[in-house]
Amino acid sequence: MQRNSGTRFFPIIIIIIVAALLIAAVVSIGRAVFNGGGDDSTQTTQVDKSKETLLDTNAGNSVQMTVRGPIVAEESFSSYRVAVSNSERTMTIYSGYLESQTDGKTLANTTQAYEQFVYALDKANMVKGQMPDDDTANDVRGICARGYVYEFAVLSGGNEVKKLWTSTCDGSKGTLDASKDQLSQLFLAQIPDSNKLIPFKQSPVLSL
Repeated sequence: MQRNSGTRFFPIIIIIIVAALLIAAVVSIGRAVFNGGGDDSTQTTQVDKSKETLLDTNAGNSVQMTVRGPIVAEESFSSYRVAVSNSERTMTIYSGYLESQTDGKTLANTTQAYEQFVYALDKANMVKGQMPDDDTANDVRGICARGYVYEFAVLSGGNEVKKLWTSTCDGSKGTLDASKDQLSQLFLAQIPDSNKLIPFKQSPVLSL
């Protein structure tokens, strides 16, 4: 009798085990799909939004590049910024860590010229790169102390829609996934004789 009873319940036990494994598999797949899908959707929306703003030539949108020199004494530190909108182009030279303006140039711009410029930036992948989940990955304080740090930003109404950075140091590639040289040349070409305003002459430096 005991042997017949065990034989009777054995298929039921097998069915319960198989059902439990199937449920666990379905739950696991569901989590992977929903979590993974959510991340991809967020990243795509982020990229699409920044590209949409980059190519939008309406007033209030602009782009800018900031280049920081080596970290040295307050008296010797310098940086510069090139900002472009559909009505204005500016290059500002700063001295010291408090960014005291020492030189610069401001020029008018047209919507047609700005459109050509931002489409060139798009072709050069200016918004290609992974935005960090928090601000720590965009914190460039102390980064590449003996070299140069480049920051590229898309703005709308004065607010940053997306900012990516890179540097000349091998150990600090940053968040930008594009050629800093190509992008910086495009920005500097917007300001005639910009090379005369650059506060430092960039040269090969030791990587940290």
